[in-house]
Amino acid sequence: MHTSETLERVADEFAKLPSIGRKTAHRIAMYLVKCSHEDVKNLSKALLELKDNIKFCSVCCNITEMDPCYICVSEKRTRNLICIVEEPNDVFAIEKTNEYRGQYHVLHGIISPLDGIGPEDIKIKELLMRLRGDIDEVILALNPSVEGEYTITYLTKLIKPLNIKISRIARGIPVGTELEFADEVTIAKALEGRVTL
Repeated sequence: MHTSETLERVADEFAKLPSIGRKTAHRIAMYLVKCSHEDVKNLSKALLELKDNIKFCSVCCNITEMDPCYICVSEKRTRNLICIVEEPNDVFAIEKTNEYRGQYHVLHGIISPLDGIGPEDIKIKELLMRLRGDIDEVILALNPSVEGEYTITYLTKLIKPLNIKISRIARGIPVGTELEFADEVTIAKALEGRVTL
């Protein structure tokens, strides 16, 4: 039995978010009931601006408000080094270390045949277009999972014939851990200890 259809509708929407269960969604909805009208209005405005302003960089496929993104246009970044990551959150995790000064390429997923995700469903075609340029090395910084390993193997087979050095981040990040949740020191050490494939 529900006390409010509106409250339940809001809780249903929050429950669609990753890692938000039904109870947490209901708590968030109840919290918003207690917030001022202005606070809820500001949250709504921020969410709409998120959808209106955020786009994908035409070069690296990372999220950005300007195209190309600030990393791709920065003169301080090494242009012949590309770090390949799974999701935009991984770029944020690596950037927090202040250890990496190259470019990025965001795949927006990994190959997962069991989930029906093939190479054509992620940004591999865009990556291969970038590798036609003056690239000396790619760093594979994918999450250490079965699907991540499969994607690394697939990308290695595509990139090897291009005579580009291929390395991967070291195994400092435990298997089963998401890259975005690793601490800065672990990510920095993993980047330092990357190995050539």
